[in-house]
Amino acid sequence: MIKNDTWIASLAAKGMISPFEPQQIRRVEDVPVISFGLSSFGYDIRLSPVEFRIFRHIPGTVVDPKNFNPENLEQTKLYTDASGSYFILPAHSYGLGVALERLEIPDNVTVICIGKSTYARCGIIANITPAEAAWRGYLTLEFSNSSSADCRIYANEGIVQLMFLEGEACSVSYENRRGKYQDQQNAVTIARI
Repeated sequence: MIKNDTWIASLAAKGMISPFEPQQIRRVEDVPVISFGLSSFGYDIRLSPVEFRIFRHIPGTVVDPKNFNPENLEQTKLYTDASGSYFILPAHSYGLGVALERLEIPDNVTVICIGKSTYARCGIIANITPAEAAWRGYLTLEFSNSSSADCRIYANEGIVQLMFLEGEACSVSYENRRGKYQDQQNAVTIARI
């Protein structure tokens, strides 16, 4: 069953989401922002301003998930203007960012991340894997710009929504099996095997 705002707030108070915003925030210091915080049946996390990386073409190379070359990712600049701080995701490109909030998922919960409609309507597709039972850290976030125009990706504002599914505790959690992405830091984490 998908969990509601009361349940999410209760577990956030125990450290599941940090920092935690107990309501939807749509303005910060009188500037409109892409909403973040607690919603009826989810939580909208923010994109960290720490880093955003874009795949770049290196002639003669192939991206290999078993032997990932970090040179395939190029750090992008964080811009700031009256609308806020943002990264530019070029047309028809793919980028990696990191969540501002740290998660510590209980062993009887799995989290599914879905894209926000504001970005979807601009051609941005969020492709994010689940945060499994007992996973903890900062999510690495993946975005594809399917449009033919460059797009701003705002830091410190809502980027994806988390949906929480609770069940019986699993016999082997992400932590128990020593998952390779456990305890991700507040930085982009590249593909590992």
